[in-house]
Amino acid sequence: MTLSADLRARAEALGQTLPPLLAEAEHLAATVALGEHGRRRAGMGDDFWQYRAARPGDPFRAIDWRRSARSDQAFVQEREWQAAQQVVFWVDPAQSMNFSGDRNRPSKADRARVLALALAVLLLRGGELVGLAGKAAPRAGRGQMLHLIEAMALDLAQTQADYGAPEPGGFVSHGRAVFVSDFLGDMAGVETALSAAAGLGVKGVLLQILDPAEEEFPFDGRTVFVSMGGSVSHETQRAGDLRTRYLARLAERKARLADLAQAAGWHYLAHHTGSAAQSALLWAYRALEGGH
Repeated sequence: MTLSADLRARAEALGQTLPPLLAEAEHLAATVALGEHGRRRAGMGDDFWQYRAARPGDPFRAIDWRRSARSDQAFVQEREWQAAQQVVFWVDPAQSMNFSGDRNRPSKADRARVLALALAVLLLRGGELVGLAGKAAPRAGRGQMLHLIEAMALDLAQTQADYGAPEPGGFVSHGRAVFVSDFLGDMAGVETALSAAAGLGVKGVLLQILDPAEEEFPFDGRTVFVSMGGSVSHETQRAGDLRTRYLARLAERKARLADLAQAAGWHYLAHHTGSAAQSALLWAYRALEGGH
């Protein structure tokens, strides 16, 4: 892809802000204990993983008769799945993600990128392939983290919209996907992307990043609301009167996201920038493993 000189300069400038986030992400990944099994899961492979009780539908030849002889129940050997998963990320680069209700809190954008990069670190360490939708094809290895940073910087340089929508393509059949956003824009884009992913047998997670101010709506009296991109503005003399309607709309949005995720076989979590990032990271990792 050929980039204009202006776009390339903007991408390079933005790229310089991301390495500190990568250092934070690596530190975050190091604080998360994944347990004894890590990425191990049942599937086709040569290495024995564990015994499990036989279930209706298990082939007769799969029963381990030596283990079963020590019990009144039949047991089957499970092998460890050894094929690497391909995980595609979409990290919302839109202007709305730059919001923070407190200068002592990270912006939604910074928290989203840190969580995405930390999750990528964990997945790469587990032998998986990771990529960024529409920008970087899934690959393995430590060097892929640099490609992800470059791709995120390019995404930021190209996006001027107030709100973002996931890429509807770039999925790997029967792979995994991670969408990280505030999901406050038009839901049609989310629905389209999830439908495309489900059609390819892709499973994944919707990780909604919100600032506590967006959850609490701590505004009262005369207030001017301006979108982060400046394209939308609304002034009111009685902001407190909007609180009930706003909170109801936000609850509807979260319920809709949860329903969409469930229908597609995905997982959904709302995470606040005022909370520690570790719990969201561990949740996302476990959800991708199918253990959540």
